[in-house]
Amino acid sequence: MPVRITRFSGLTKQKKLELLTYAASFVLFSLVGGVILVVIVVAAFSIDLPNPNTLLTRETELSTRILANDGTPIYEVFGEKNRSLVKLDEVSPYVIYATLSTEDSEFYQHTGYSFRGMLRAMKNTVTGSGLQGGSTITQQVVKNALLSQERTLSRKIKEAILSLQLENKYTKDEIMQMYLNETPYGGQNYGVLTASKAYFDKHPKDLTVAEAAFLAGLPQRPSVYSPYGTHPELSKERQVEVLRRMTEDGYITKQQAEEAKNKELTYRTKQNEVGFKAPHFVLYVKQKLIEQFGDKLVEQGGLKVTTTLDYKLHEESQKVVKDEVSKLKNYKVGNAAAVVLDPKNGQILAMVGSKDYFADSEPENCSEGESCVFEANVNATLSLRQPGSATKPITYSAALQKGYTASTVLVDVKTEFPGGDQPAYIPVNYDGQFRGPVQVRYALGNSYNIPAVKTLALTGVKNVMELGYRMGLSTWEPTTENINNAGLSLTLGGREVRLLDLTSAFGVLANSGVKQDPVSILKVSDAKDKTLYEYRQSDGTRIFEEGIAFIISNILSDNGARSAAFGTNSVLNISGKTVSVKTGTTDEKKDNWTIGYTPSVVVGVWVGNNNNAVKNPAIASGITGASPIWQKIMIAALKGKDDEKPEAPGGTEPSSASSVYQRQKVCKNNPHRLAQDGEDAEDRDVIVLSENDPTGADKWQEGVDKWVLTAPDGRFVGATKGCSGIPGFSDAGSSGGVISISNVNNGANVPRIFDVLANTNSSNGVKKVTWPAHV
Repeated sequence: MPVRITRFSGLTKQKKLELLTYAASFVLFSLVGGVILVVIVVAAFSIDLPNPNTLLTRETELSTRILANDGTPIYEVFGEKNRSLVKLDEVSPYVIYATLSTEDSEFYQHTGYSFRGMLRAMKNTVTGSGLQGGSTITQQVVKNALLSQERTLSRKIKEAILSLQLENKYTKDEIMQMYLNETPYGGQNYGVLTASKAYFDKHPKDLTVAEAAFLAGLPQRPSVYSPYGTHPELSKERQVEVLRRMTEDGYITKQQAEEAKNKELTYRTKQNEVGFKAPHFVLYVKQKLIEQFGDKLVEQGGLKVTTTLDYKLHEESQKVVKDEVSKLKNYKVGNAAAVVLDPKNGQILAMVGSKDYFADSEPENCSEGESCVFEANVNATLSLRQPGSATKPITYSAALQKGYTASTVLVDVKTEFPGGDQPAYIPVNYDGQFRGPVQVRYALGNSYNIPAVKTLALTGVKNVMELGYRMGLSTWEPTTENINNAGLSLTLGGREVRLLDLTSAFGVLANSGVKQDPVSILKVSDAKDKTLYEYRQSDGTRIFEEGIAFIISNILSDNGARSAAFGTNSVLNISGKTVSVKTGTTDEKKDNWTIGYTPSVVVGVWVGNNNNAVKNPAIASGITGASPIWQKIMIAALKGKDDEKPEAPGGTEPSSASSVYQRQKVCKNNPHRLAQDGEDAEDRDVIVLSENDPTGADKWQEGVDKWVLTAPDGRFVGATKGCSGIPGFSDAGSSGGVISISNVNNGANVPRIFDVLANTNSSNGVKKVTWPAHV
């Protein structure tokens, strides 16, 4: 059955009038109801709203404090004492233009809320582009000055009400003035007047386009865009973005933007004021806080942060670094850094990132990041540098895991390591000398390079790199690329490390093989003293057995084992204390290290130049440079502590090399060579030196055979047999005479006039020796 539909046009006039009346009444009552509801909501939320009448004279107090472990304030903000108000007509128009372009380009058109701005913010969030957020300048004044930072519906309603009240009560210029006085510009700098003086040491009315663009870009993420932070390059990127927007909005020309972009900003030399102590450590802690709690809470949350810093020890360490670097001027040394850790828990007790955070970069007018030998604000404890020999203990730790002992014999001779398509790798010792057979104890103690490279080759680059990575060297991740790039130079500094990481890695040795990650924060409380975070010590991660840590520590504390290289009374010794210590210097003398420890403290020191400039060659490994700094800091750290000797764990027994003397048949024409059957030979007690080349090229034994020919001890022989055709010896006639030099090694540097001590040997006796010299 068809359905009849009554059309409006088919209704009578009276029916039409009734329907229109009902509709109008519904709309009217809905509007009235909506208005009443809005009035009720506004009235309800207006009961406890802050009074906006005080905004023009209100001063915000910043209460975030960072403390040392004894409660000493090391980063303290003064609130009203460190903040001043400024009138809008006392501010450069470029600051206002930059602020409008950055924060709210429609500020002088909207009534407190910008629906277009909110849509734009949503789009920017999705696309990851754009400069402005969704909040208007009016809303930001409300949030910064009157409300908390919580993200709730009730706060958003209050924000809307207060924004309307502000727009009705104050002029746009007055609101802009409030914004410029309330906004955080990083650290303790609240308001444009404080920020202008802090960064540029000038009044805001005198700011240039470039300076105004920099300041206007700070408020959204002040810690990230700070020129004093861990990534100062981001502040430049932000400034360029602000200049681009100012150009688009017509406030400046393209030429002005380009000139401002290319103008290098000169920041005020920071003064060492109360409330900014241990600056490199403070900024390190601040970055950790931001990673955990976010920018907003760290910058404005009124946090109380207790750190691990031993303030007295840190100040002593800072003074030592500054004083000692000043003594190294003739060595072309511009900077140094130091870290002190407690290996039992990983707590950072001192962090000296440069000789003086508050000084100017050197030389004068140098380009930071390029030509400055000293950059005050760069935290060198976090910078990547080549460690030289300082990582050898990691190589030998890996070898001990494979069964090596402190008495294992390695042969220190000129050795060629095949490089495949590349030239062969031929490492040399720091003094160019070769010492033949040496035990691991003396090879590590004296930091001989060739035995270390051989140990790395036998142990495996991957295994050593993996161990270093597990010990805390973040740059030693054992990827195929990293392994190939480092190769056998890994143990001589072929992979860059950070001082903090390397000091922490040595903490594993100090802590009997257990790793504790570096810790800088003990407790974080909010403005209401509610605990947001509290440190709890973990058991750590066992990296290797106690016995391995003991053996390495015992070697590194053995003054006799290192005396051949460093003497018996070097700065590596500390009177009355047993301290394990290792030095490191790169081939080109760019980086100089000393890392030493006891079971309760680890001290790491780096000396060098920020721009990697080569130092004076007179900088000796462990003697000049890092070691004097290390010794003084270690003495301060151990003051009042008893001597702590590494304790041998159960099952760790001292070992000695088995008898190396063998009764063998040696060639009469060369007592350094084993004879084959049937050759003219005689029986002797000798030391046979034999090495297996893991590459299969037999280059190791070849190096040994050449070395024994000139060995100062005639009891050494090579493992290769055969008396005829011996390289380097005359086999003419029937004399079978042999001449060997005992006091000068092949390749050694000698003065123009020098004595030669030679040994001769002949089965028929020696009547006359003729020796042509070629110069």
